[in-house]
Amino acid sequence: MTSNWSILADLVIAGEEISDKEAFSILNCPDDSILLLLHAAYKIRYKYYGKKVKLNMILNAKSGLCPENCGYCSQSIISTAPIESYRMVNKDTLLQGAEQAHKLNVGTYCIVASGRGPSNRDVDTVVSAVEEIKEKYNLKICACLGILKPEQATRLKNAGVDRYNHNLNTSKEHHSNITTSHTYDDRVNTVNTAKEAGISPCSGVIIGMKETKQDVINMARSLKVLDADSIPVNFLHAIDGTPLEGTNELDPRYCLKVLALFRFINPTKEIRISGGREVNLRSLQPLGLYAANSIFVGDYLTTAGQESTKDHEMLADLGFEIDVVATTENVKM
Repeated sequence: MTSNWSILADLVIAGEEISDKEAFSILNCPDDSILLLLHAAYKIRYKYYGKKVKLNMILNAKSGLCPENCGYCSQSIISTAPIESYRMVNKDTLLQGAEQAHKLNVGTYCIVASGRGPSNRDVDTVVSAVEEIKEKYNLKICACLGILKPEQATRLKNAGVDRYNHNLNTSKEHHSNITTSHTYDDRVNTVNTAKEAGISPCSGVIIGMKETKQDVINMARSLKVLDADSIPVNFLHAIDGTPLEGTNELDPRYCLKVLALFRFINPTKEIRISGGREVNLRSLQPLGLYAANSIFVGDYLTTAGQESTKDHEMLADLGFEIDVVATTENVKM
């Protein structure tokens, strides 16, 4: 199969879908053939995104205090991790985050809040801030506030929210092993609620939570069916005090294979290397961008990211260009 990955990339560009056998061959790629696999993944990536890389930045607008029991999360009700907990920040804090994002040439500013779903008061705060952010900085805004009601989605859309993130996190088959306080279908329904309101859907995964390779393939296919415009691929950064404490299943080479798989299955979509890239990809972070076309800069929710200047240096060293105004509309088809 290794000699056929470039041919497989051409078939994907022509509109064909890869088989499970081909998907497994990507995840099982021999380590000494990874550059051949990435070359094929880059052929697809370059077709739709050229050398552009989209930067995203998170502001943790509400931390901890969450009633959900997600096994990976330091903010969940069952976590004993020593994190800072606070309710929804005020409008000024959201505006300060937007100013920082603007200075870093970030294309998408992500407002993220813990909890099962937002209160109407939380939505009021986000709506008020987004209207001013749009007027002042014209940033692309992604909101991630949990399970969303249709009327809340409509308000966010009218305020100018461009994208809504609600990750599937894992496969439907593995979901109950990760959380039982909400269902897999709850997550799918929230993504569809955002889509029905006219908001671009963002949904991704966390790799390394004791799932099988078939689960990983199923995740990538589910996101294709869901037609998520943006797919954040997180790699588990196991946090002490969570049920997944001590889990360490990943190595940098396997992470690269996963990114390649997601590019082959979702060729036209934004694939974002997200949480855990620094501790899992380590020195191979630059290679990930031959499959992915987007990264987070700065910190994540309760874990630190790489210094943003290092990310800019990495992109410059690769010869890639920051896509400040990347949207799904300017994708090269």
